[in-house]
Amino acid sequence: QVQLVESGGGSVQSGGSLRLSCAASVYTVNNYCLGWFRQAPGKEREGVAAINRHGTTNYADSVKGRFTISQDKAKSTLYLQMNSLKPEDTAMYYCAAVVSTDCFNSLSRFDYRYWGQGTQVTVSS
Repeated sequence: QVQLVESGGGSVQSGGSLRLSCAASVYTVNNYCLGWFRQAPGKEREGVAAINRHGTTNYADSVKGRFTISQDKAKSTLYLQMNSLKPEDTAMYYCAAVVSTDCFNSLSRFDYRYWGQGTQVTVSS
């Protein structure tokens, strides 16, 4: 069983920055993908960024150049650095994990098995 606990959400003005953290127990296994997803009211949950154990990353087009996913294996923690935030980035952000050799840094929510409880990010204009 993989446990995920997010933190770091909050309210920020447009153009500001936030860093989300996710304490993840997945680092004890050899093959995994970790991802950040978000869900705004009335919208489907969408993939934002993903990373695997090798450090290979994948980003949604809407956040490329603004968001950076990273991991600190020694601290068992996944991060999402969000810069140049826009009001349309407002959503509940979730950390997700899958234990697999074939996850290919997917941004599809259907490919992830374990989910955190979410942390709210609100960007005002």
